[in-house]
Amino acid sequence: MTDQPNGLTYAQAGVDIDAGEALVDAIKPLARSTRRPGADASLGGFGALFDLKAAGFKDPLLVVTTDGVGTKLKIAIETGRHDTVGIDLVGMCVNDLLAQGAEPLLFLDYYATGKLDVAAAKAVVSGIAEGCRQAGCALVGGETAEMPGMYGDGDYDLAGFSVGAVERGHVLPDLNGQRVGDLLIGLGSSGPHSNGYSLIRRIVERSGLGWDAPAPFEPGVSLVEALMRPTRIYVKSVLPLLKSGAIKGCAHITGGGLIENPPRAIAETLRPRFDWNAWELPPVFAWLKETGGVSDTEMRRTFNCGVGLVLIVAPAEAEPVMAALLNAGESAFVMGELAAA
Repeated sequence: MTDQPNGLTYAQAGVDIDAGEALVDAIKPLARSTRRPGADASLGGFGALFDLKAAGFKDPLLVVTTDGVGTKLKIAIETGRHDTVGIDLVGMCVNDLLAQGAEPLLFLDYYATGKLDVAAAKAVVSGIAEGCRQAGCALVGGETAEMPGMYGDGDYDLAGFSVGAVERGHVLPDLNGQRVGDLLIGLGSSGPHSNGYSLIRRIVERSGLGWDAPAPFEPGVSLVEALMRPTRIYVKSVLPLLKSGAIKGCAHITGGGLIENPPRAIAETLRPRFDWNAWELPPVFAWLKETGGVSDTEMRRTFNCGVGLVLIVAPAEAEPVMAALLNAGESAFVMGELAAA
């Protein structure tokens, strides 16, 4: 095949293959840092293998989740803070795996942009690797798509995909085992996590504050630092409880907040009865509520309101479960019970 003297190249069309290869080389050490039993977390193949037997499973079911970061990415792009949204991406996926009783095993990401900025992309992937280390899962692959004309200057989008496994007898929720009077245990969130940011950005705009202004609700911290705090990943504290059989249900509080998510983990004949006074609304949510004039109902169905995960346990299990969570460094509290529907 001969070269054409006036022929176009992919680079002239806006896609830099060399930059993509540079990014792969830069993130290979990050992937290797997430190795775990069953996966060596090496990059470069067309697919990734996982050895369930080497991971200790006997009769497992696979569980698969996918999610994104949403418009929290807009703040990352506007402020140049790319190093934590990868943690959000992992957290949104692996916490969903917990809700099925599953242990996170593998993670893959999809990074799409108009023009690849290797430094920004590497910062994003460094956050993904950190999230994987927190979750104990291996970063085994992904896709970087450079698509000129699809995204504005500097814009990018993220999607994450995670595979977990659970022994057949430990799948959650245990709908047949749930009873009236079972307790709801809330695990504290690190902030809004990765939900409600379209509303948050409107509220910040209404406040007139710049992203680098001091956060009115958190002394010594800028507004962007407070609102970009990454999603808390609950795997290491909650997974041992799931494997013990002490948990009857688990709800990850994401989009839809405390109104929409808990019922997904509860039998149809039951409903959650929250004690809304059992915990204090964290300052960031109190500020969002006051500044935006947001109603209680809207707060509860948009934000996690300080509760990132809700566990359902029998009353007899509440004390040891609470002790284990507190010993693992979680903020945990009884926030209600199951009642008849």
